[in-house]
Amino acid sequence: MHDDKAGLIGEVAAYYAEKLARYGDTPRGVDWNGEASQIVRFEQLCKVIDPALPHFSLADLGCGYGALLGHLQTVYPAFTYLGVDVAPEMVAAAERRHGAAAHARFIAASAPDRESDYGVASGIFNVRQGRADAEWFDYLVSTLDLLHRTSRLGFSFNCLTSYSDEDKKKDYLYYADPCRLFDLCKRRYSRQVALLHDYGLYEFTIVVRKSP
Repeated sequence: MHDDKAGLIGEVAAYYAEKLARYGDTPRGVDWNGEASQIVRFEQLCKVIDPALPHFSLADLGCGYGALLGHLQTVYPAFTYLGVDVAPEMVAAAERRHGAAAHARFIAASAPDRESDYGVASGIFNVRQGRADAEWFDYLVSTLDLLHRTSRLGFSFNCLTSYSDEDKKKDYLYYADPCRLFDLCKRRYSRQVALLHDYGLYEFTIVVRKSP
């Protein structure tokens, strides 16, 4: 099972490294359509953050070239950021782009190396390639367990939705059932869970808040 997961993560890393090589450190380089939808996505994910906190720490799992860090810098005055990505090429691009940010650090890994107030995962559950639904779902849940273990105050993540138009679905992408994941998060992680499915993209975001 460990070898299977390592192979799966290797496939993901290779997929995004190829996208980065083709499109550079742009939204298309992390397999998103454009900057406008990326900002909408970040706004949903950041709803996990308590605006009353004077300072917080955040781990960005699947950080790509660090686009979320750029968004956070425009909204929040004080925070520390850890970017985590399985593709070393992505981490190198993030360091080139944000290396001067003293409050940010990037690592090439499949898990954060420290606990943070918040954990965020954007887009990492979309590209299953040839993996079966059941295997990909197991990987998704194990990653949510990781987010839960490494976040003190909460975490958020997004997935493509199973409510997408059938004629627009692609075989190599994974379309998750938002109701199933809401139920899982509610039962497994916290009583304070929000399902956001009203922001105009073929996806949803789940926000899990935990008591300090």
